[in-house]
Amino acid sequence: MPTDPFVAPVLDESPRHEQNLGVGVSVPAPRRWVADRPGDLHGGQPRGDLLGAPGPNVGYALHLAHRAADRLALAPHEHVDDAVSVVGEVAMKRASSFGRAPVIADVECAMLLLGYQGGCAPDFAEWRAVMVTGAHHDYRLRRVLCDAVELDALRLVPSALVERLEPRRRELRSNVEAAPIAP
Repeated sequence: MPTDPFVAPVLDESPRHEQNLGVGVSVPAPRRWVADRPGDLHGGQPRGDLLGAPGPNVGYALHLAHRAADRLALAPHEHVDDAVSVVGEVAMKRASSFGRAPVIADVECAMLLLGYQGGCAPDFAEWRAVMVTGAHHDYRLRRVLCDAVELDALRLVPSALVERLEPRRRELRSNVEAAPIAP
């Protein structure tokens, strides 16, 4: 069976285009790559309010949050879909801050910080229930809540976060209320 001359039988013998050049002609050095295609970002990933935290496979946090939905300690009149969407967004932010895909520890940290693992103060649970109402269908509301969470609080391991929960929750509440686009 004939073989194409440009198909390498082994990787060490891969075809080179020098064989097609004339005598005395050399291959120029490759040019530097420039992001000039439509859709390329110039100057890096934009940052700011309502832009989120991009990372690898961050949507997997929603799957993990749905799997943990039966463990959510909900306040009266709080919907599980709203809670899952907010927990998923905060877990996405935590995972992207580490530059990796979400894991269950991200969801647990989000649940802990937002008081969904139980044991939070009743006034915080009431405030949270009011704030997350409709978050399942409101991107702006989810972004405001997620942007209000301080990154240094999210990057803590769950055992270290437990020791600092109340100040972090007060900080979250004041950040949401002070947000320029607060709900």
